[in-house]
Amino acid sequence: MFNLSNQTRPAYGGQAVVEGVMFGGKNYIVTAIRRKDGTIEYYEEPKQERPWIKRLQKVPFLRGIVGLVAASANGSKHLNFSTERYDSEPGEEANESTPSKLTMILGVAVIGVLSFLFGKLIFTVVPAVLADVLFQRITNNIAQNFIEGGIKIILLLVYILAIARTPMIKRLFQYHGAEHKVINAYEAGVELTVKRVQQFSTLHYRCGSSFIVFTVLVGVVIYSFFHYDSLWERIYQRILLLPVVIGVSYETLQATNKLRDVPFLRILGYPGLWLQKLTTREPDDKQVEVAIASFLRMRELDEAKQNVPTTTISIS
Repeated sequence: MFNLSNQTRPAYGGQAVVEGVMFGGKNYIVTAIRRKDGTIEYYEEPKQERPWIKRLQKVPFLRGIVGLVAASANGSKHLNFSTERYDSEPGEEANESTPSKLTMILGVAVIGVLSFLFGKLIFTVVPAVLADVLFQRITNNIAQNFIEGGIKIILLLVYILAIARTPMIKRLFQYHGAEHKVINAYEAGVELTVKRVQQFSTLHYRCGSSFIVFTVLVGVVIYSFFHYDSLWERIYQRILLLPVVIGVSYETLQATNKLRDVPFLRILGYPGLWLQKLTTREPDDKQVEVAIASFLRMRELDEAKQNVPTTTISIS
């Protein structure tokens, strides 16, 4: 499915939202959703990255942290759009220009960043506490680190399996699969039609689900270099090292993507792909159509910004 030559293409990223898919390009972020009346509606937002942020995004280990915070902020705004618009009455127009609306969107972005940071903090502290309290007899720090990592994996799997039972999350996971299919098809250089895109996998090496797995595995390794004598010392070590774990995990994720076509080394990305089997589902044709529409609109806006002629690709 893949070859190394296709990896010279731009590395686009995306995210599933309520009844739709968001894709981020070089200059624009676009979300396409399927309204209840069957129509496709877009939310288009130009990227407004400050120069100092763009410079940080080129620095290894720092770029992962900056990118995740930015993705959390942008994702919150687009998720808010999809939640508000997909079930609104036909003919009802969105009003994005009023001050109250802009204030609300900015508020959602801030909440998204804070939620991301709070979630990472809880996911870091709770397993450390459980490992220390439930396995007090095991005093070896390295063994405790492996137990802590195991508890993280168990909590993650329980959480995903629990939310996956709800109808909305099931459809969200289908759109997640549609997003991956479109990226895989684009990177393979095929025409982006529903029929062709459906032939591709719902799994992708660069997925955020894979990143979560790597934060657990990388954390076990990094924590092993630091000794602690008490639960509180263990907790504040985890909190202080969280940016390091995120930075190294992001670089690990990028490395597995580059090595995905190298025999034997491709297995480094398997743990993340296994988790994606829980966070993605096979989409139907209409869901793939929405994902293609979002991707093509993002590409169209990016190419127009760069004054590059746009290639028309059919959706069928």
